[in-house]
Amino acid sequence: VGSPHWDQDINLPADDPISGYKNLMYTVHFYAATHKQSLRDRTDAAIAAGLPVFISESAGMQASGDGALDYPEWNKWIAWMEKNKLSWITWSVSDKDETCSVLNKTASDYGGWKKEDLKESGIKTREMLRNKPNKN
Repeated sequence: VGSPHWDQDINLPADDPISGYKNLMYTVHFYAATHKQSLRDRTDAAIAAGLPVFISESAGMQASGDGALDYPEWNKWIAWMEKNKLSWITWSVSDKDETCSVLNKTASDYGGWKKEDLKESGIKTREMLRNKPNKN
């Protein structure tokens, strides 16, 4: 379930969660160059209130989908998600001419992508997923 302001006001459903259902998750979206500690703090409060959270849109650049990747902030987000055992996906698996698109125009429509098929954000995302600590 999303929340207002592009899935960033997760504090609102934390204060008034949907009742009567057992199988709900609340989603958060972040772009590391735009969204900083205050969004993590709001999400921490929602988690503390018992909301299950899934990061359904995330990336390392500005919320516009363009601009430079903010590696230090992106790494903070990854560490925070690992600490909170949150699942996440990135935006966007496409080959558009914007920073958030993880694929180069050479990439196959069917996967099997090599490093040269990935843009900078795709290389970093794949690296973060492959190096994810396995703490069963």
